[in-house]
Amino acid sequence: METTTQQLLCKNVKALPPSFIKGMLKATQDPEIISFSGGLPSPLSFPMEALGKSMAHAVERYGTKLFQYSLTAGIPELREFIAARCNEKYGLGVTAADILITTGSQQALDLIAKVTLDPGDGVIVEEPGYLGALQTFLQYAPTFHPVALSEDGLDVEGLASALAAPRVKFIYTVPNFQNPTGLTYSAQNRKAVYNVIRDKNVILIEDDPYGELRFDGKTLPYIAAGRFDNCILLGSFSKTATPGMRVGYLVCKNAELLETIAAAKESSDVHTSVLSQYVLYDYLTHNDYDGHIAEIRALYESQCKTMLDAMSECFPASVSYTRPDGGMFIWCTLPEGKTALDFFYEAVECKVAVAPGDPFYTAPKAVRTFRLNYTNASKEEIREGIRRLGTLL
Repeated sequence: METTTQQLLCKNVKALPPSFIKGMLKATQDPEIISFSGGLPSPLSFPMEALGKSMAHAVERYGTKLFQYSLTAGIPELREFIAARCNEKYGLGVTAADILITTGSQQALDLIAKVTLDPGDGVIVEEPGYLGALQTFLQYAPTFHPVALSEDGLDVEGLASALAAPRVKFIYTVPNFQNPTGLTYSAQNRKAVYNVIRDKNVILIEDDPYGELRFDGKTLPYIAAGRFDNCILLGSFSKTATPGMRVGYLVCKNAELLETIAAAKESSDVHTSVLSQYVLYDYLTHNDYDGHIAEIRALYESQCKTMLDAMSECFPASVSYTRPDGGMFIWCTLPEGKTALDFFYEAVECKVAVAPGDPFYTAPKAVRTFRLNYTNASKEEIREGIRRLGTLL
C-alpha cells in the first residue's frame, strides 16, 4: 500500500529501483576496509597549491564577476579555451558557440535525456554500461536497447539491429577506457560505428571523461565528434583538475539541439558556478596543464601496473580481467557458479570492497562480473587488498 508521500510522487520516480549504490556504501563504511569500489580520482592528482593561487588571482582579476549571475552557456573565456583545445588536439573545427558548460558531465546526461525522451523512447546503451548514465536515463522511463561490448568496442551488428527498433532517440557511448570495463574502442570499430549511424536521425553521445588519461598506446580520433551534427561530445575537468568544482562541458555543432539543451539548463540551474569557472580558467591558463595531466598518467599507470601484477600473482586462472591502456578501472569475470553479489559481501567480510557488476546492466541476472578501481588507493593498499581477494577466490 502506498504511503502518503508516495502518493505525491510521479510514476517515473516510483518505478525507479532502490539505490544499489546506497546499499553498497552502507556495507563499506568500516574505516578498515580497503575500497576498490568507487570511481574516485586520486587526491594526489589535485593541483592544490596552483588552484589556491588561482582562487586568489581570480578574485583579484575578475572581482564581482565571480559572484554575479552569468551566461547559461558559461563564461566566454572558458568556452574559448575548450574550443581551442578540442581543435588543437582533435581537429573538431568547433567554436565557443558550440560549447555549453555544465555542472559536471552528469548534468549534461540529465539535460540530454530531459529534452529528448518521452516515456518508452528508445535509448541504446553499452552492455555493461556506466551506472550513473543508466540511473539518469531511468528517470525518463525509456526503453533500453543494450548492445554488447567487447575488447574491440561496440558490437556493430547489434548496434544496427538496435537502431531498427522504434523511436530510438540516442546512443550512449564511453569509447575511451570505458566505465566499468576499462575497454577502449579500436580505430576500426570507431569507423564501423560511424558508418552505421552517419545516415540515421539519431543522437550519438560520446562521453569522454577519461580520454586524457591514456598511459599506453596512441590517442584515437572520436567516433563522430566534429563531423556528425547530431553528435554530442561530453568532457570534464573532474578527472584532470578537480571533481569538487563540478565543471564539465558539452560540445555540439547542431545549433538547434544545443540551444534546446541550454534552455533546459537555464530552467534547471541558470548556470554552472561562475566562481568555479573563473578559478578553473585561471588555473588552466597560468599553469602547465598538459604537464599536470602527464603526472596523473604516470601515477595511474603505476597504480594500474601494481594492481595487475598483484592480480597475476594472487588470482586463480579461472578469473579473467581486462588490461586497460588508461583510465581508472579493471573489469573482472568470476568463474561459472559464482555471482558478483555473493563475492561482494564475502569480500567485505575480508575488509575489501569491490563494485559488483549488477547495476552496470539494464537487466542484471546473477552476473559474474565486478569492477576494480585502482586510482584511489596506495600501492600498499592495492597489494594487500588484492592479496585478500586472491585468498578469498
